[in-house]
Amino acid sequence: MGEISKEAAVPASHMQNIFGQFDGHIKKLERQFKVSIVDRNGSVMISGQEKAVDRALSVLTELTELSLRGNVIGEQTVDYAITMSMEENEDVLLSIDKDCICHTMAGKPIKPKTLGQKNYVDAIRKNMIVFGLGPAGTGKTYLAMAMAITAFKNQEVERIILTRPAIEAGEKLGFLPGDLQSKVDPYLRPLYDALHQIMGAETFLKNMEKGLIEVAPLAYMRGRTLDNAYIILDEAQNTTSAQMKMFLTRIGFGSKVIVTGDGSQKDLMPGVQSGLDVAQRVLRNIEGIEFCNMTSRDVVRHPLVQKIVKAYEDFEAKENYREKRRSTRASYGKKHS
Repeated sequence: MGEISKEAAVPASHMQNIFGQFDGHIKKLERQFKVSIVDRNGSVMISGQEKAVDRALSVLTELTELSLRGNVIGEQTVDYAITMSMEENEDVLLSIDKDCICHTMAGKPIKPKTLGQKNYVDAIRKNMIVFGLGPAGTGKTYLAMAMAITAFKNQEVERIILTRPAIEAGEKLGFLPGDLQSKVDPYLRPLYDALHQIMGAETFLKNMEKGLIEVAPLAYMRGRTLDNAYIILDEAQNTTSAQMKMFLTRIGFGSKVIVTGDGSQKDLMPGVQSGLDVAQRVLRNIEGIEFCNMTSRDVVRHPLVQKIVKAYEDFEAKENYREKRRSTRASYGKKHS
């Protein structure tokens, strides 16, 4: 089949955003689809095999629409648009882009950026308890915070409670200077950072002084009943089974709970079972509780982070397979010895 050419409608004022620095985005489309993309006097022509041209045109049209809506086109957006096109799942990004949760203090819209994130946000809207599971960079905590702050501003809940287990990642709390609050604050810093960015430091401090926003270690939740609150448990992979049960039984009327965690980054002592792992087995079939699993495809940090996460996922899958084969062989050997 011979080559064909098709014209893409790309407004001149949006070309820099769509083409990327040094035409990096266009070069990526050319490599991926094996086409030639040329800007001739303001007219963008795509040449190559018909199917490849159609896919490249579809991606370029989607990126153009995203740019017209005011989005900054980054490498991660281009990569995801290409992936969706290869799976013949077109216009997914345009559909996702319509779902604006809220805006940061700087006016930047907070939206899901992948299908996994969109499913996560939808699950939060529909269910009382949602578990957001996945690797670093998938937006589990940030999107949960955005949903919590939006519900708080809309007076759907009376307060926001953010908590995470204060587990050392190779360092001991006792070595840190200061009182107890000073020791645990570094472990809660990511939650503070998200609150400051979305809500603003002044508003956050004002609501915190009133007790309407609480950021505390998980141990502080024991013995409480939390009514009319938006409760987020972060880094849940570092809870024990007893801690997870304690936390989930704090929930009162009118509350919504989001539990986030990455099963591949546990800091528990050897031999201690993660409360997140147990919860997935125990609560999987309960109505009103939904588990959302995100993968390396949903990572929205630097594209290199996505590659790192994918490499670790592949490595761990191979190691698990090898371990399973070794166990099977050992079991077989015992039976026939």
